[in-house]
Amino acid sequence: MNNRFIINYVPGTTALHRLNGATKLLLFLTMTVYVIMSFDVRVLGVMFALCAGLIVSMRPNWKPILFVTAFMTVTAGIVGSLIIILVKPDAGQTHVGGATEIIRWNSRFFLTWELLWYVGAMFFKRLCSLAAALVLVLSITPSEIASGLNALGLPYKACTIISLAFRAIPDVARDFLDIKNALSLRGIELDPRRAGLLSRIRQTTLILVPLIMTSFGRVETIANAMDLRGFGKNRTRTWYRRNPPAAADWLVRAFTLFLAAFCVYYIARYRVIDPAPYDYWCPWIER
Repeated sequence: MNNRFIINYVPGTTALHRLNGATKLLLFLTMTVYVIMSFDVRVLGVMFALCAGLIVSMRPNWKPILFVTAFMTVTAGIVGSLIIILVKPDAGQTHVGGATEIIRWNSRFFLTWELLWYVGAMFFKRLCSLAAALVLVLSITPSEIASGLNALGLPYKACTIISLAFRAIPDVARDFLDIKNALSLRGIELDPRRAGLLSRIRQTTLILVPLIMTSFGRVETIANAMDLRGFGKNRTRTWYRRNPPAAADWLVRAFTLFLAAFCVYYIARYRVIDPAPYDYWCPWIER
């Protein structure tokens, strides 16, 4: 199961995997604030290097990670950048503060170095967000997510719903493959080597109805099982994966506190007290 999905369902063995669920969530929330607060590639580069090191240390299955990264590069990187270049070619002047032209077709369509820097920096910011999300997803299990959120103050009923949502992903994927194979046996071609893209999209929509009905049936079964076991009767509950904080947890929490303090300082200093005239830093443009 772990070889097919990015989400972990079995606890890992690395140092990051052994951390408490609340510690991982606190680190992820702080890294998310760090990525959101700045458009400076120098600041974002530090976080990207940290996230890349953490991902490599977990020794993950690289195939789904590369697929997600490639998909984001094509959609948010290439397609998104082309749309910005065609729709708003003056974005470099607006967000970076310069307009060094490379080529101009007419008054409406032109290309500048600042525009290229803008779309590259914006894609790098999205890549940092993806890296921070992968650190959490690769290191935590659904049970740790639920117990960690509950330790941070979220009601345990909501935490259980989140945990069940993650645990339902393999079942939904398995049902999708079963329905797809059943349709193939009935003569509906879904093989990309034998059917065109539009035909496969049209045929794939036939899977949605039985897939939704199967999912609703599973939801009813789970709800009845939880009612029979008295779920929600007590104000608190125990968790399968709720380890007490160890020495490594306190060390990571101290680093998280330092990172949060830096975020507060950066936001107060560079976003409130003395903000830059333009959002995106550029190496050849003076402030």
